Amino acid sequence: MAKKSKFYVVWKGRETGIFTDWKECEERIKNFDGAQFKSFDSLSEAQAAIEKNYWEYVAKKEAGQKTLSKAVPASIGKPIQDSIAVDAAWNTATGDMEYQGVYLGSGTRIFLQGPFKDATNNIGEFLAIVHGLAYLQAKGSSIPIYTDSKTAMSWIKKKHANTKLALTPRNKPVFELLQRAERWLATNTYPNRIMKWETQYWGENPADFGRK
Repeated sequence: MAKKSKFYVVWKGRETGIFTDWKECEERIKNFDGAQFKSFDSLSEAQAAIEKNYWEYVAKKEAGQKTLSKAVPASIGKPIQDSIAVDAAWNTATGDMEYQGVYLGSGTRIFLQGPFKDATNNIGEFLAIVHGLAYLQAKGSSIPIYTDSKTAMSWIKKKHANTKLALTPRNKPVFELLQRAERWLATNTYPNRIMKWETQYWGENPADFGRK
């Protein structure tokens, strides 16, 4: 079965527009401060989206998603806007992994790392949280961090990445990052809460790479 085509809208980047190839999109947004982009299943959706303000469009889309789900329990509530959301992406074809963090209040990307060869999504989620903690420590900030990975949250609690991934020459840099992250967790304390992003109630994680 042929892979379904995606259309990538870039509202803010080195060049804006609609792109049909992820690599072309990535060239416009990678390491671009505050990049704004999202993938769509059809050209008509992409064309409609690019004519709108990015945040207005995302807000409407998320609102639409919420109407399809059951009422948000009081114990869940709404996400804290003064926070960071982190996420990772893993390419099933190449094994490459990358991760990023965004400020929830504005959607501004604050860091992007990768791609890293022969890694896993769980490793990326773990590294993203530690990167976020170190970033906030340097800023003297106590705001929370959201992740949609229960596995990464458990690794953070144990201060150890319990990965089964085998070390190879290609992924050695990833293991070096893991050692650095575990060492940071072992030698630092932090006031920031690590919180679960409630996808079923709030929609997609704001740090999602939009490649689903």
